[in-house]
Amino acid sequence: MGSNQSNGVRIIGVDPGLASTGWGVVEFERNRLCYIAHGCIETRPEEPRAERLQIIYRSFLKVLKTYKPSKAAMENLYFGKNITSAMSVSEARGVLLLALASKGLQVRELTPNAIKQAVAGVSKADKKQIQEMVRLLLGLKEIPRPDHAADALGAAICAAHSLNLQAGK
Repeated sequence: MGSNQSNGVRIIGVDPGLASTGWGVVEFERNRLCYIAHGCIETRPEEPRAERLQIIYRSFLKVLKTYKPSKAAMENLYFGKNITSAMSVSEARGVLLLALASKGLQVRELTPNAIKQAVAGVSKADKKQIQEMVRLLLGLKEIPRPDHAADALGAAICAAHSLNLQAGK
């Protein structure tokens, strides 16, 4: 884990979910990415939905307090075929956005294709390709686990790339 004092931009990426919310923190300084930490907030399906959302909110506030990011990135909600799961993801997303707002952080919302393009160079990359590229880009020995944390790191990497592009203008 890195220290909390640096001249770089600390970015938290978030992959929201009711059962599992992934988060990943990177630092971007002088065109270099540095891995800081990653993890997952898990809730149990047998718990009432309101309690699960409260667990996500409180746990995420602790992550924000620990790693003190200055930027945040989150994948846009993708509705796909399962509307029921999309609703629970949107509720989790809401409490995560609330936590970020409570810390004064604006969120860069990213499409899945933008994240894939930034991480793998191909907007149609599959999940395994993305995970391996996250590992390589951050110099990790293993693919970050669980999958949701790897996805969150991908969002943070994408946000770092966009900062780099903005700086180059």
